[in-house]
Amino acid sequence: MLFATLKAHARHRGSVLLLSIIFIAVFTVLVASIATMSATNAQIADNQCKLDGTRSCAESGLEIVRYWLSKVSISGTTAPSQRLTAIASSLQNKLSANGITNITTHWDNASITIPAVTLNSAKGQRFSAIIRQVDSNTLQLDVTGAYGLITRTVRVNYECGVSANTVFDFGVASKGPLSLSGNIALAGVNIDIESNAYIESMNTLLALSMIGNSQIAGNVKIVNGLATPFLGPKAAVGGDTGADAMKHIEIGVPAVDFPEMMPAVFYSYATNVLTSSVNLKKDVTLTNIRIPAGMNPKFSSQATLKGVVLVESPNIVEFTGGVSITGVIVTNGSPTDDSGTNQLIFRGHVAGLSVALLPQDLQFAGLHSQTGTFIIAPGFSVSFGGTLDTLGGAIAANGVEFFGNAGGTIRGSVINYADKDMNLWGNSSLKFNRSGLSDVPAGFVPEIILKYDPNSYSEVIL
Repeated sequence: MLFATLKAHARHRGSVLLLSIIFIAVFTVLVASIATMSATNAQIADNQCKLDGTRSCAESGLEIVRYWLSKVSISGTTAPSQRLTAIASSLQNKLSANGITNITTHWDNASITIPAVTLNSAKGQRFSAIIRQVDSNTLQLDVTGAYGLITRTVRVNYECGVSANTVFDFGVASKGPLSLSGNIALAGVNIDIESNAYIESMNTLLALSMIGNSQIAGNVKIVNGLATPFLGPKAAVGGDTGADAMKHIEIGVPAVDFPEMMPAVFYSYATNVLTSSVNLKKDVTLTNIRIPAGMNPKFSSQATLKGVVLVESPNIVEFTGGVSITGVIVTNGSPTDDSGTNQLIFRGHVAGLSVALLPQDLQFAGLHSQTGTFIIAPGFSVSFGGTLDTLGGAIAANGVEFFGNAGGTIRGSVINYADKDMNLWGNSSLKFNRSGLSDVPAGFVPEIILKYDPNSYSEVIL
């Protein structure tokens, strides 16, 4: 019996060792597998981290490019085929003016390219961008983010549009300071805000001066954040005087658009040249006239003008008698000439009716729809010293003055394009009727801006 037991033990000798080796092998494989899986997971996690980082680079680049494109504007007269060229120039000018050197643009007559911009040099994070024109009104922006060798691209569209806010949202607007002295009253015909005033005054700290019994029924917005308005003790803004008046004056507001003056749309109507043979000391009736450069005429009696009055530069045109105008006065001066050398002076009573009220004659064909403008005078200063009937449109010039007993109603806005004082002094009382006016008046072209389309966002597989 003992022999049998010893024999059985002999047959199973070493089995424990074998089992141990098997378990060791299995655990070794498991450890190796787990180590491999861990390494793989770590690599996947690292790749995912880099992918997310790459997308973050693309979206960071998108926000940077969006910011600068929001500053871009071009002339409203730019032909669709030339818009991308103008945008490239405007974008680079904005970057240079703000001292941005790490973002540059390259224009190749087909696209605007922004080469790689470093976000994190230690990790190799960067972005680049390219802007192409899809059609006359649409731009496509691709921004590529990179993290080492990994890249991702996001795409958005921009639409070419016009600025939503222009100076024609105000009763009075001036690039230069606004000065009121005497018994000056600016009011709205329907509501006070029709007489709101807008002032840029970027080169003069005294942006608003109100002396005497001067009053602005609406509010005042001043762009220059360092401006210091001066209000006399009796001056009123928004119906309040003293410290309370300051509640109606906002300083440091965003600038709005001064639409480009384009009086050339009216030039073709001015077919009748005014000559020295016309006796301007007597009552005259003139239609679609052109006043030649250097003539310097003085209308000393009643003048009745119909259609378009084109005043060529240089000139000083003076109306000392009454003048009735059914139409529009335009000039061909330089929009950057603030010298005041060229002048339109109205010393008598002025009545101004809209072009829509002109007779249905062939000589006025197409003019009836060019509404909203009474005077558009680039390079000329305009001054009024007499009373006004309701003027049927906006007044815009490189220099504006109301003096003496000038006063009346204006169906639109008074705009000073000159970076110098807009003066109202004496006993002027101006009322602004802007009810129902939403379109930019004829002869003005708002600047083109870029409008981001958030619904166009997509990731691009290249």
